[in-house]
Amino acid sequence: MTFLDKDYWTERYSLGKTGWDIGFASPPLVQYLDQIENKDIQVLIPGAGSGYEAVYARKSGFSKFHVLDFSGEPLDRFKAANPEFPQGHVHHEDFFVHRGKYDLILEQTFFCALDPNLRRDYALKMLSLLNPGGKLVGVWFDREFDFDGPPFGGNANEYKVLFEKYFEVKECSPCYNSIPERMGSEVFMILVNSKI
Repeated sequence: MTFLDKDYWTERYSLGKTGWDIGFASPPLVQYLDQIENKDIQVLIPGAGSGYEAVYARKSGFSKFHVLDFSGEPLDRFKAANPEFPQGHVHHEDFFVHRGKYDLILEQTFFCALDPNLRRDYALKMLSLLNPGGKLVGVWFDREFDFDGPPFGGNANEYKVLFEKYFEVKECSPCYNSIPERMGSEVFMILVNSKI
């Protein structure tokens, strides 16, 4: 779908049409990060947008946090607002060509922004970016939308069928700490790269 290219996303940011941007770090991801003792792990947030989770993580002691976005617009804003954030950890790049190895990748409104035809590619790319034992963790919409996306919806059963082909599904349950506007419409998942 050509309308989902980087120009599409840059225009959305330029016009302030960013309904996915909640203005702060996502509570489910914050709570998950708070439970991690080893702050030295390599972490990536694809489709990071404003990067609130990365700012929170850095303040919490994580030193190897990376943000990636297709559009330079939010990344320029992120760098201007966070000049102390390592520039080498800010990637203006297509997720599907990004190279790196991570212990944790966080999902927050990235999957739902992609054309549903790319979901298998998403799973395979995530697997290739994760170290053995690495985790893909975050929230996915557990609902359908009555308009053409993005966002594109889905449901927990559909995600299980997709991801269990590539990952060990450690958790797939209703998200109990979503923001009020999304309460009851998100699923929290922990997917592990169990390939050795």
